[in-house]
This record gives sequence, structure tokens and C-alpha cells, in this order.
Amino acid sequence: MARLEDEFRHVLSSRALDLEIEALADLGGSLSISSDRSNSASSAELQVVDEDDSVSSLVGRRSSYRSLPSIREIDLLPDDAVSDLRAIASRMAAAGYGRECAQVYASVRKPAVDASLRRLGVERLSIGDVQRLEWKALEAKIRRWIRAARAAVRGVFASERRLCFLIFHDLPISNITVTAAAPATHDTPFAEAVKGAALQLFGFAEAISIGRRSPEKLFKIIDLHDALSDLLPDVSDIFAASKVAESIYVQAAEIRSRLADAVRGILSEFENAVLRDPPKTAVPGGTVHPLTRYVMNYSSLISDYKVTLSELIVSRPSASARLAAEGNELAPSLAELDLPEPDNQTPLAAHIIWIIVVLEHNLEGKASLYRDTALSHLFLMNNVYYIVHKVKDSPDLWNLIGDDYLKRLTGKFTMAATNYQRSAWLKILNCLRDEGLHVSGGFSSGISKSALRERFRSFNAAFEEAHRVQSGWCVPDTQLREELRISISEKLVPAYRSFLGRFRHHIENGKHPELYIKYSAEDLEIAVNDFFEGVPPSPHIRRRSHS
Repeated sequence: MARLEDEFRHVLSSRALDLEIEALADLGGSLSISSDRSNSASSAELQVVDEDDSVSSLVGRRSSYRSLPSIREIDLLPDDAVSDLRAIASRMAAAGYGRECAQVYASVRKPAVDASLRRLGVERLSIGDVQRLEWKALEAKIRRWIRAARAAVRGVFASERRLCFLIFHDLPISNITVTAAAPATHDTPFAEAVKGAALQLFGFAEAISIGRRSPEKLFKIIDLHDALSDLLPDVSDIFAASKVAESIYVQAAEIRSRLADAVRGILSEFENAVLRDPPKTAVPGGTVHPLTRYVMNYSSLISDYKVTLSELIVSRPSASARLAAEGNELAPSLAELDLPEPDNQTPLAAHIIWIIVVLEHNLEGKASLYRDTALSHLFLMNNVYYIVHKVKDSPDLWNLIGDDYLKRLTGKFTMAATNYQRSAWLKILNCLRDEGLHVSGGFSSGISKSALRERFRSFNAAFEEAHRVQSGWCVPDTQLREELRISISEKLVPAYRSFLGRFRHHIENGKHPELYIKYSAEDLEIAVNDFFEGVPPSPHIRRRSHS
């Protein structure tokens, strides 16, 4: 038997074919749809984006993460070598040495399996090693792990199981007992050869599933969850049919379940992070707040992953979840927020709407930081406009939140824009009213020139102050900025032109009319074009005419 055992070991090791890792490459990257979510936005990209940031520039849109079913069993030894090994194993098993034969098989194939996984890029990392990594480094490792896991399961493990089947199928090796509940079968040598590598492979995903939960991890963990879900049928085919290898499938299924729990926990943590973000210092010029950009980019990405998230998110935000941030000064008023709940709304849609509702509420707190009431309204206008257009730019996000809630958001934008114009311009426009200019009684009636001169002085001062201040305010959206300027001009310029037409001759007939009539209607129209650029204006208002 010792000679047969040595011969078995010699053939198994010397006739083994080099596993061409390149042949398994497409198992790691072949997808059933055109774009790969492995390019999804990192946490840094979510926070720092261009002015015209559309989610499509950050992430390839896709609705699922499903690779093609493609188990590939590769010949690990030549056919004649497999036949020789089968013959030797048959003789040893018939003589009652099945255990020794299986042990030799496992001792030779285990290092080969380990080497294959190393060549695929699977690192030997403990749970502690994984959890100590910086997230940016871990993101790259998750991408590599997904590719490696597909190739390992569908190529390496599947090929190892086939080889073991060809050598040991139907041989009497039942004198081996792995556990009391799992007597040895022809799969036992396979299980012993690959179990360590499989545990190492899935241990990485396990470390991710039990790691610290934070919002920036959500999308990569969904990728990991979906990749593992995609592999589970193959893991079942390869491992679950055998009692001795079934524990590997059970472990993979449990890890997927923990990844699902992590996804749900991270979404809840994100909601609470938006809730807890405190008002600190006002953003200059009333521009779009970084929190708004971050939350809406995040929400757009959530909608891109809606297929998986709709399966995992099965409960709506609860009243307790809405007040989860203990001690948060916003919490008491959050209980009174109106969360739309149409009959056909999915739990995922309810969570996204809740995120936006909390964001709106948070922005109202941040708006109160501005001393200038008009600027606080401009800030809300900018931010709600940004929210509305992020929804409109993402059909998936729009579909989730629905038309009714989008109309409510649009109404809030319109109200903020109206409130800005009323706060910023009502006082200026009041300078152009006739009230208080007419005198009557006694021997004469007409226009009080002193009151008229004061009215022109007041208008000039108010408009110059508005020009100085509001040129430094910011409306980052080009279309909105132009529409707002047009709206201001449509109210201001005709009113000024009419006032000038009615009263300029009273000033021009007096002394130093240029001190009072400083601007033509065209000058005002030109000056309004300086507004909302976010930069200090020139010292003097540009004038086309001095008449």
C-alpha cells in the first residue's frame, strides 16, 4: 500500500497542469448588462462634485448586479493521469485504505488550490486586518474580491470538485468519518482540499459584513451583497450537495444575510447623519450647501440600486426612527413633519422621501443663520431648486418619490423665490410709488420737490446697496440665475422708467439734477446682470447713459 500511496502522490503532483488564471478572467468580469457598478462613486466623489454634477457622470446606471451563469470546469490533469489515479484509488479503497488515499489527495491539492487563489488576488487577511484598513483601500479590495470570488467559485472550486468526482466517485471510502453527522463520501477529499481556501475567501466578505457601519460604505456593500447573491446558486451546486462541504454554503448564505443587515443599518445611519448635521456657519452667498449636494447625490445612487434595495428595505421609517438622534435640537419639531404616505408607496420610496424631508428641515435651520432675511430665502431657494432638479435628472429617483411629492418640492421652491423677491425688493420698489410726493391746500398744489429729491436719493442708495450686496450672493445654476435677474428686471425697470417719466422734469428744472437722477432705466438693467455672481461688484454701477 505504501508503494501505491507514493505512486498516487507522484502522479497527482507531477502530472498536474498549470491552471491558466487568464482562462478564468472572464468569469470574474462577465456581466449580463453593459455597464459595471464597480465604477460607483466613492465617498470622496459624493462630497466633492462639479456644479453640473449629474449622477450619470459619477456612476454607470444599472438596476441589478447579475453575472452570466458560467461555471467552467477546467482539466486539472490530463485524461490518462486521471485514469491512472482512479485505478490506484480503486485498488487502495478496495483494500481498506480509502482514508489514506483521500488524505494524500487533500495534502497535494490543498496547496494547489491555495496557490490558485493567491494568483487570483485573494489575500490572506484576518477579520481584524480587514477592519483596520482605510475605506479607500478597502473599496479597491472589494472590487478585486468580487472578480476573484467569481473565478474561484466558478473556476477553481468547480474544477476541483470535478477532479475529485472523477477519481473517487462510487469508491468505498466510508471508513473515513469527518464528523458524526457527516460520514465520508467521494466529496470528502474535495472538501478537505478546498475548505481552508473557501473559508479564507468568504472570510473577507464576513469581515465587511460585521464591520463599522457608515454611509460611505453602502454602495460597495450592496455590490458585495449582490455578487455573493449571484454566486450562491453556484456555491450550492458545488458545496451544498455534500454533507461534509455543506458548511461552506451555509457560511456564505449567512454572510449574505449579514450584508443585508448591514445595508439596512447603513441606510438608517445615513438618515440619522442627515438629521444630526448641525447648523454651524452659513455658506457664503446663500449658495447650495455641501450637505444638500451630498444627500442628493447619495439619494440618486440609492435609486440606481433600487432593485436590490427594494428587496432588502421592507419596512417604512418608523416614528421612533424619525426621532432616533437623542438630544438633537431638531428632533422635537421632526415629529410634526408631514411625511407623504400614498397607498402604493414602497418602503424604499418612503425612506428616500424621509431623507429629503429631514434635509429640508435641516436646511431651514441653516437658513436661520443668515442675518439678512432675503439671503436666507435665497439660500432656501437655491437648495430646494437643486433638490428638485436632482430628482428630475434621475428618472429612477423621480419614479420613487412620485409626482405629488415633487410638486410639493416645486411649490416650496416657488415660495422661497417669492419670499426672496418680496424681502429684497419691496422696500426699493416702494421708493417708486407716488404716495407722499403730492402736496395740496393753501394757495398751491402739486409735487413736493424736496420730497421728490429725497425719494430719488433713497432709491439710489437702496439700489446701490442691493447691487453691492447681492452681486456677492450666489445662484450657482445658470438658468435659475438668469431667470431671477429677468424677474427682477421685469418688476424694477418698468417701475423706474414710469417713475422717471412722471417726475424727471421736476428734478431737471432744478439745481444739480445729476445728484438725484443718477441712472437711466437701461443702467439698472445692466446693473442687475451683476447680481448673484458670488463676487464683489465694481465700485461703481456701469452706466450706458448719464442723461
